Amino acid sequence: MEAASALSNQSCTWNGPERGRRRTGGGLRIQRGFGVDTRCPSIINLQVSQAGTSSYRSESLRMKISCCCSRKEESEKFLTGVDEALILKKKSEDVIPYMNERCLFLVGMMGSGKTTVGKILSEVLGYSFFDSDKLVEKAVGMYSVAQIFKERSEAFFRDNESKALRDLSLMRRLVVATGGGAVIRPINWSYMKRGITVWLDVPLEALARRIAAVGTESRPLLHNEPGDPYTKALIRLSTLSEERGDAYANADARICLQHIASKQGHGDVSALTPTAIAIEALVKIESFLSKDTAVERLTYF
Repeated sequence: MEAASALSNQSCTWNGPERGRRRTGGGLRIQRGFGVDTRCPSIINLQVSQAGTSSYRSESLRMKISCCCSRKEESEKFLTGVDEALILKKKSEDVIPYMNERCLFLVGMMGSGKTTVGKILSEVLGYSFFDSDKLVEKAVGMYSVAQIFKERSEAFFRDNESKALRDLSLMRRLVVATGGGAVIRPINWSYMKRGITVWLDVPLEALARRIAAVGTESRPLLHNEPGDPYTKALIRLSTLSEERGDAYANADARICLQHIASKQGHGDVSALTPTAIAIEALVKIESFLSKDTAVERLTYF
């Protein structure tokens, strides 16, 4: 009945004795021999079946319905994307006057989206973007953090990471995506606090799913763990979270993805767009900076 109803709202061509008659909307009008017009969508299936073309028309109908649904979903996603882009632009305009060209340092666990969100923020703020891990790789002449850990040591990497953060902190108008372990050295905080620090707080289960989907080869702290990718990622992430939780909390602004998902009515943070996360980051940054400015004014007077 649903298929017949959907078909009745389309322009139909009757393939029977009255072939060529068209009717748009409200069902198919069939001319009987004794001059009575009858509206009965269910007859369509019977007559089409007799004509031996029900399979073809049914498949055609399914394709049309599927296309309509796809277009609707794409339209909704497009409108959502446009809305988010406009909100992002407006919020960036609100935040920029408070920034005073200070750098943004994004911190958080591996796989939390620091690079993705950082690039969005840099573009909308008119800042340059840097990934501290990439800078270390280039500085030491190796192609990955995993290679540095393997061929040199984690300590060697951390030393060079601190040097990179020191150099970046002396610059202006940058968005910096830091490595997941950058927060463990107090000296790094002294560098990052010259700017504004933002913590992307993502549920561990979501992080484990992301990492398992792309593999752990590029994650030196996870790659040698036993078990399937998801399980070993979750176990190791849980340990790292316990070790680093207090350090992440030093950030000036905390972006809790679970909170954003709840506000938007999503049961899973994976439904969030990077733009939505960037918007929340700007909201929290503005809140922090406006309070900071208010304190400065009170101190001055």
